[in-house]
Amino acid sequence: MEQPSKKRKVIDDFFKPIGKRPSRDQVLRDSQHRHEEKSKQAFTVQQTPVPGLALLFNFIERVEERSILSFLDDPSKCTWRTDLSRRTMHFGGTYCLMPTKSDIPTNAKPEILQAPPMPGELEWLIQRMVDAHVFPDHQRPQYCIVNEYTGNLGISAHTENFQFAEPVVGLSLLSACPIRFRELAGPFDGSVRSGKAGKANKTGRKADVDMPERSLLVMRGESRWKWQHEIVRSAKARGLGWKRVSLTFRYKLKGLKS
Repeated sequence: MEQPSKKRKVIDDFFKPIGKRPSRDQVLRDSQHRHEEKSKQAFTVQQTPVPGLALLFNFIERVEERSILSFLDDPSKCTWRTDLSRRTMHFGGTYCLMPTKSDIPTNAKPEILQAPPMPGELEWLIQRMVDAHVFPDHQRPQYCIVNEYTGNLGISAHTENFQFAEPVVGLSLLSACPIRFRELAGPFDGSVRSGKAGKANKTGRKADVDMPERSLLVMRGESRWKWQHEIVRSAKARGLGWKRVSLTFRYKLKGLKS
């Protein structure tokens, strides 16, 4: 009499595949189809008190948010920089990073960082931004900076490096966060690259814009060139274990000054 097998069952023993396993090409086609269908949906768009600034609510789904975070935290694919108060990550090529305020002035020199290219794991997100007309297809974002904020961490008021065109686009993950905007007395002032962001002349006009998780912040026109933005350093209302991850996408045009 044949003895019953004592081999330990695994989950695959209970969930046998039905039919022929789809090919890799079919899986990719199905995935692309889902992204195309998602791009056809009408995102909830909210205009703000800041001219040229718009918010796209629920730009990605929770499962997609988890996928991005899982990719960023995979040490075999990504490496976090830990030399700042917050963790950061760069994609897209060469960056010229200005020294921090804590650096000794005589030793303060820009750092040239050669970042890895834009990863394929973010291509679906870039395509969705193109499909949603956030970026034109011929000016797809080339650069991405990832910032992780925990506790009371924030970022000082600044405008993005002027070598980057508009729009400048930010995706917020995990937690909502208010972004403070301050109007400059004139455009093309107070950039990170100038090293004088804190000394830029301002009109005194400001606006706090609440940015929910999984939303997209799109800066064009005045909001891009004439308003600084910052995340105020405060632990109030954040709660224990609060964390936010942001991805900032940019496109560089030749001939623009920094």
